[in-house]
Amino acid sequence: MTELAEKVRAELALYEHPLFVFDARPAAEGVEIVIRYSPPEPQVHTYVFLLRPREIESRQFPWIFQKQLYDCLHDFIVEMFTCNPQRQDA
Repeated sequence: MTELAEKVRAELALYEHPLFVFDARPAAEGVEIVIRYSPPEPQVHTYVFLLRPREIESRQFPWIFQKQLYDCLHDFIVEMFTCNPQRQDA
């Protein structure tokens, strides 16, 4: 999985964002992408998602990766809400 993680890191190097830090690490079933909120405050959780070997080895990898990264960033930002109608205590 180390070779696949290196391939993902190379793709991640094409992305830079002022609010997020990206990394990739080998995992049992593929490669985990780690998204961390960059500023020191506020403290928020770390978002992790998994890419499977077949996704990384695909000829369409750059497009698959970009779509998944953008979808996960959207989810991460939504998870940062501290209050919304669905999270109201009864």
